[in-house]
Amino acid sequence: MTIDLGTALRMVAAAHAEADRQDVLVSAAVVDAGGHLIAFGRMDGAEIAGPTLAVDKAFTAVANRIATSELARLAAPGGELFGLHANAGGRFVIFGGGVPVTVDGIVVGGIGVSGASAAQDEACAIAGLACLR
Repeated sequence: MTIDLGTALRMVAAAHAEADRQDVLVSAAVVDAGGHLIAFGRMDGAEIAGPTLAVDKAFTAVANRIATSELARLAAPGGELFGLHANAGGRFVIFGGGVPVTVDGIVVGGIGVSGASAAQDEACAIAGLACLR
């Protein structure tokens, strides 16, 4: 399975709907299995760092096949992946908001959200996954 544009746009809309519910402003990005951008949306008034961070969170989730919130623990000082954030030209993001999209155990893409707290970003990303159920 691949994520088509229509599905990716629905995922972005679902992430934004969750952000509305939480009364926060975010950017949301969906990438394919190769980490290439399929769809992106920035809510009016969302932070200017969001477009970069949302895409990179989605990329990180795909590249490492793990949620960025889980990488945060592994890449902390003393963790087995400490220093990960310094790889890939600094593109790896090691705080919450990026989630891989898996189908039958295979990573087919990722969704990244940025603009609120790491926990809120992750909740919005998880809401975006609901489009695949």
